[in-house]
Amino acid sequence: MCGIAGIFNTLRGQPVNKEFVAAMTQALHHRGPDDEAVFVNGQAGLGFKRLSIIDISTNGNQPFFSSDGKLALICNGEIYNYKELRQELQAKGYRFASDCDVEVIVHLYQEYGTALLHRLNGQFAFALYDQQKQALFLARDHFGICPLFYTQVKDSWLFASEIKALLKHPQVRREVNLTGLDQLFSLPGNISPATMFRDIHSLKPGHYLWLEDTQAVQREYWDLYYPTMSEPLERRPDAYYEEGLEALLLQAVKYRLNADVPVGFYLSGGLDSSLIGALMKRTGDRNYESFSIVFPGDHEIDESHYQQLMASHVQSYRNAVPFDSMEVQRRLESAVYFSETPLRETYNTCSLALSEKVRERKVKVILSGEGADELLGGYFGYRFDVQRMTNHAAAGIKQVEELLDEAIRERLWGDPSFFYENNERELEETKRAMYASTLQHRYPEFDCFRHEFVDKEKLRDRHHFNKRSYLDLKLRLSDHLIADHCDRVNYANGVEGRYPFLDINVVEFMKTIPYDLKLNNLVEKYILKKIAAKYVPQEICTRQKYGWVAPGSPELLRSNLPWINDLLSYDRIRRQGYFNPDTIERLKKMYSKDNFRLHTSYENDLLIVVLTFNIFLELFGLPDL
Repeated sequence: MCGIAGIFNTLRGQPVNKEFVAAMTQALHHRGPDDEAVFVNGQAGLGFKRLSIIDISTNGNQPFFSSDGKLALICNGEIYNYKELRQELQAKGYRFASDCDVEVIVHLYQEYGTALLHRLNGQFAFALYDQQKQALFLARDHFGICPLFYTQVKDSWLFASEIKALLKHPQVRREVNLTGLDQLFSLPGNISPATMFRDIHSLKPGHYLWLEDTQAVQREYWDLYYPTMSEPLERRPDAYYEEGLEALLLQAVKYRLNADVPVGFYLSGGLDSSLIGALMKRTGDRNYESFSIVFPGDHEIDESHYQQLMASHVQSYRNAVPFDSMEVQRRLESAVYFSETPLRETYNTCSLALSEKVRERKVKVILSGEGADELLGGYFGYRFDVQRMTNHAAAGIKQVEELLDEAIRERLWGDPSFFYENNERELEETKRAMYASTLQHRYPEFDCFRHEFVDKEKLRDRHHFNKRSYLDLKLRLSDHLIADHCDRVNYANGVEGRYPFLDINVVEFMKTIPYDLKLNNLVEKYILKKIAAKYVPQEICTRQKYGWVAPGSPELLRSNLPWINDLLSYDRIRRQGYFNPDTIERLKKMYSKDNFRLHTSYENDLLIVVLTFNIFLELFGLPDL
């Protein structure tokens, strides 16, 4: 819906510099090109850039205020159950100045305080200034769909929807967070609160931050609590889960079709996006435009057949965006700039091209299928777990290396037998070889596996399916797929993404579904396929999971472009001091071979991290070591 930014001074009576707030706000113009406002009141300054979606008149511009003017709210996002909340609040005597959905937050705060967060169904990041208490209340939605970054400089707290806004403040330092870099080599992406910038933090999903005087209190208000093995849920008939999930998905889609501007959907050709498109057709009772990436001539990764099959099925006008390695090169710098992080793969460039096409077609809201894989077992790892558990039961005497692996997994996941994505011991050897000699003695200081990034208590005594689902939600979805794959590249072109599978009511219901209905005889997302059979062509329902892929660093290296060669040159790598230039040279030689191909479902594209890290340093003016 927009971009927000602001400053809160912890010393009472210390006024905020309005020019700083305005500069931070202007850095978010791409997130909200339709309107803007800067509000300063004593120790608080709030900036807002608007993307008009609901109540597109000027009444919907922010901040929103309480009737006595003592509360001021700016919010990025959508509150999907606002009509029900609005009716309830009006019955209690509250009056509204607009038809905008997020205005309900002001009156919910008056009625419930910070507990208002338990009433919201939506995607949101907001800042609410309470002038009477001289406090600032920052909050982020359950799944981290909407971003919210913060940092502290002297006696001031700064916050914004994107880091580039924080960097507009003259006292914010630009320095690489080495633990954030190590996370990129170790995990699907950065994990809140870590970012790639030292001392700049991401508010964790499902958390809020209360700032008052010199005190800062951060609290969790929601998390995904799977039942323990000692408290199994009552098993109901299979039809209960199938019908319940279908009804909740229909409601989630209906909520997300509410807009005063055109709505469309992303169509990959897979099950999840196809089902969303079909449910839009059923719920909205009209035709919606769809947007797809195609790879002409590359039959291994092109999904055009399935995309067109589904588009015809729901009578959608399909916007096919052709893509190849030249398109990756053209958009790679922009993808890094808007993502505000180096990249582990190049698909962000495809997402950027999609949002460009959406803007060109004058569509402002896009629905897509993120969340289904993480909550219903859509990745290969869920099947591998079943096979691994069988092999583990038949294993004999353990070797020393296996005992070392188990010790690491016990430390990370609280379970020596649980394998997430990598052999952590082998991965450590790879990472050490990547880093420059000057960083070797500091490695224990920034090794992300020595820093706790997940609450092991929420994994303890859980079924292995639920362990993986929880980790996928925390490590893959919130700060990676939803963040740099979706939010940043959508808003780069003034497009809002909405995700029906991440409706809070859908997720709370999905966690009660027995795992044998999610993964059934190694058929992933079994229950979703049963539902989809009513809406989606059988050819799509029965196809295997197909991972997002796009041309990576091997294709870029073989293009022999001067700017890519320069970014990966021996002298540059040595001068910057982050990576071992000899290791990079060996990788370049291997990746450049004509017959070399990365299996991105199982292998990390190490050079794309290095290449985009060097782009990242340039774009954001970060220093060499």
